Amino acid sequence: MIASAVGASRFSPKSDVTVDAFLGGRVEAIQPASGHHRAGLEAVLLAASLPAPTIGTVVELGAGVGVAGFCIGARCPDARILLVERDAIALECARAALARPANSAFAGRLNIVETDIEVRAGLEQGIADAVIFNPPFNDAAASSVSPASARAGAHVLGEGGLDPWYRAASALARQGGTATIIFRADGLDLVIAATKGRFGALDILPIAPRSGEPAHRILVRGVKASRAPLRLLPPVILHEQDANRFRPEIDAILREAAPLESVVRSWKPRR
Repeated sequence: MIASAVGASRFSPKSDVTVDAFLGGRVEAIQPASGHHRAGLEAVLLAASLPAPTIGTVVELGAGVGVAGFCIGARCPDARILLVERDAIALECARAALARPANSAFAGRLNIVETDIEVRAGLEQGIADAVIFNPPFNDAAASSVSPASARAGAHVLGEGGLDPWYRAASALARQGGTATIIFRADGLDLVIAATKGRFGALDILPIAPRSGEPAHRILVRGVKASRAPLRLLPPVILHEQDANRFRPEIDAILREAAPLESVVRSWKPRR
């Protein structure tokens, strides 16, 4: 990711923004420099969770400034993407970024919908072939809440936990469509509970910083109404053992838009 600081006349001085390059420059995102959640590794991995030949409609819930959705647009030339977000500043960033020349290759296939995931105004049921989301990781009861309300909202789950996210995903996904979440590893029980009765054929992909270390993130994909059993897949290892640099196969995901299935071959959608 490459970042450069810029000013933006429609943002207050406290909300100055940066322009951040992803996928080796195939994508440019605009993000508030402070006071909001800043998308990075998780968003790119979530986008890479979709196979490269993805076609049809992809909906990203809680899309923020649009990094994951933009990366899908760059990676999957036959996909249409809907970004669903309620935060006004994040939406302004996403719309401004979509107009940048670097994003012209997919801008015509991407639409932004301003609504809450529980309201889903303007969204048709069963519209999505795939739903993705990177929800707040932390439980409000167990978290030290950030003083910046927008940043806190991006990091702390609401009262309903993951249930509203999976309820929305189930409403928007077609029969046989998929829902994929990236979440903290110790929240796997929350994910499984929220998918019950909605998504089956769960594929759980642990993500660990280094070989031999516990997973700190998980990707979980499910298929709407499937009764296929759960699978626990081999982990993705991000970094070289004795360094902070990414392993070559991870670098290919981050810079060259390679799919996750190039690292874990069993990471392929089931029915």
